[in-house]
Amino acid sequence: MKRSKTLRNADAKIDRERLYAPLEAVRLAKGTTSVKFDATVEVAMRLGVDPRKADQMVRGTVNLPHGTGKTARVLVFATGDRAAAAEAAGADIVGSDELIDEISKGNRLNEFDAVVATPDLMGKVGRLGRVLGPRGLMPNPKTGTVTPDVAKAVTEIKGGKIEFRVDKHANLHFIIGKVSFDDTKLVENYAAALEEINRLKPSAAKGRYIKKATVTTTMGPGIPLDANRTRNLLVEDEAV
Repeated sequence: MKRSKTLRNADAKIDRERLYAPLEAVRLAKGTTSVKFDATVEVAMRLGVDPRKADQMVRGTVNLPHGTGKTARVLVFATGDRAAAAEAAGADIVGSDELIDEISKGNRLNEFDAVVATPDLMGKVGRLGRVLGPRGLMPNPKTGTVTPDVAKAVTEIKGGKIEFRVDKHANLHFIIGKVSFDDTKLVENYAAALEEINRLKPSAAKGRYIKKATVTTTMGPGIPLDANRTRNLLVEDEAV
């Protein structure tokens, strides 16, 4: 695919023979963005795992200390007092049986970014797997989105909690903020996510865990990132 002149000029600023320290990488990513809106800053990783094996699946959540720059829209499946608590916490959509029926028909799917459910409704919510699963929105106890404390879950998600999951090709993507963020805040968000990803390293995974990583902005070029560096992340002069 032919690349635009703007993207070619941005890519020319990147040394593909080196790995950039996180601080330098986010500065370069911000400096090579060309869009006129507040672009999202993302990290992509290739992990040394085999996601076809259950004991090598990497999936989790992390609360970014400075949020994502976007307030997520949260849908909650709950009834009674828990539904009221979810609404009080700021949930955007709350319901049970009728809402489940709507979602099962493919309605309202563009109205929410995250889904939370109480355990007692998961028997009914489970049939939404074919609708929510492909979108990465299916509630799961491992990510804290199946919980009796829906108010806490809503507060965390709206406060900057992100979910990540390795795909079938062993790739993993997550957001660390916006171009408008201070460099330090972006690196601190990245550090929080990196720490959790490393904590979740499967014992069955052999060899190098994080094989490759890049940081990029919306429609911007990827910056090679030294993801195996876990200390002194706010120093930019130690790229490999």
